[in-house]
Amino acid sequence: MRKVLAVLLLCSGTPALCQAPARPLVLIKAGRLFDSRSGRLIANQAILIEGDHIKEVGDAATVAAHASGAKTIDLSSATVLPGLIDCHAHLLGNLKDYSPTKELRTSSPQGVLWGLHNAQNWLDHGFTTLRDAGETDLAYGQLALRDSINKGIVRGPRIVSAGNFISVTGGHGDADPLSPDQALLRRPNLADTVDEVALAVRHDLKYGADWIKLMATGGVSDVLSDFNVQELSEEQMLKAVEIAHRARRKVMAHAEGTDGIKAAVRSGVDSIEHGTMLDEEGATLMEKKGTWLVPTLETFQRGAEENYPGQEQLSTDKDRAIVKFQAAAFQRALQHHVKIAFGVDDDPDYLDREFVALVKGGMKPVEAVQAATVRAADLLGLSDRIGSLEGGKLADVVAVDGDPLVDVKSMANVVFVMKDGEIIKQVK
Repeated sequence: MRKVLAVLLLCSGTPALCQAPARPLVLIKAGRLFDSRSGRLIANQAILIEGDHIKEVGDAATVAAHASGAKTIDLSSATVLPGLIDCHAHLLGNLKDYSPTKELRTSSPQGVLWGLHNAQNWLDHGFTTLRDAGETDLAYGQLALRDSINKGIVRGPRIVSAGNFISVTGGHGDADPLSPDQALLRRPNLADTVDEVALAVRHDLKYGADWIKLMATGGVSDVLSDFNVQELSEEQMLKAVEIAHRARRKVMAHAEGTDGIKAAVRSGVDSIEHGTMLDEEGATLMEKKGTWLVPTLETFQRGAEENYPGQEQLSTDKDRAIVKFQAAAFQRALQHHVKIAFGVDDDPDYLDREFVALVKGGMKPVEAVQAATVRAADLLGLSDRIGSLEGGKLADVVAVDGDPLVDVKSMANVVFVMKDGEIIKQVK
């Protein structure tokens, strides 16, 4: 008690004394360091970390000479990478429950608690940054989780997040699958006119969304929509992009069917999510406008091969129908040099399988890893802070056992995770 009173007296007289003690310098020895910008592995490197930032990266002997008194972490037998980034996550709720009424059976508080559990699972897999691609929670639990992580109340990846899914009535994003005589009250994310889209966008912005999520087409996982059908009109999406960009926010569009993809790209969205039926015209348009693609290959492939727990047969049938278009669409994106960022759109237990799917689809292993590091940081507008291991960047560091540029399956073997200079995971 005396020590507590002494600290309180010191703090009241000298605010500087109240600051948390400085963390010691940390020196990480990297046997193979992945330079995400060049795509090269560099041997015998070291990373000097001061607080939550990287101070220096370079030759192990040179950096060690500047690290007097530093705590040493030996990763000389591992491949060291920047913290990984998932650009298409859904955080809230039980991610292993695919039933169409899951959200109706999950309260907002329970969904956020699931979200905290899920976020820590992402972190354990080496993903120190996520883009939440929208949620149905009217209380915006994903934004509360984002803010709580930023404040240090709970541990998790840093999050940039969309709000609710902006959709048409009965579209992919309408959270009411009930019969007409049991229908829910109309939700603020539903927009059937240009003016209603404007209101929905402003509603998301009011409550702190970093991104706006548009449902350009129908989808697979719901029981209401047809993935071939364009849902939001081009005029509606133009209005959404206008308002969001004026507010210095970006726009992502769920777009699977061909017409909806092209309408979303013409409207100026920043990224296309899935793009599963991308045609030649659409790929040419994306290349010309510099629109990003987050392809989420694995979740469609898994859904076509397995019966997701609780998923309706209709959704399974839709998955098996659309996945037939996926390989050709992804090849078109690669041939047109469309900018591609990593996103799983699935439970984080399957993150490593997305790397494998990207390589199987035609990417080189180095390109798949770049999609989850330097490319993803570029999409999120965070290249000055994350995505590469360089002096001045945040100290997000991951290590895997093996060489992912030779065998991308090595991305499953995460042995070390650091976020903001704090060790999250260290396998002895």
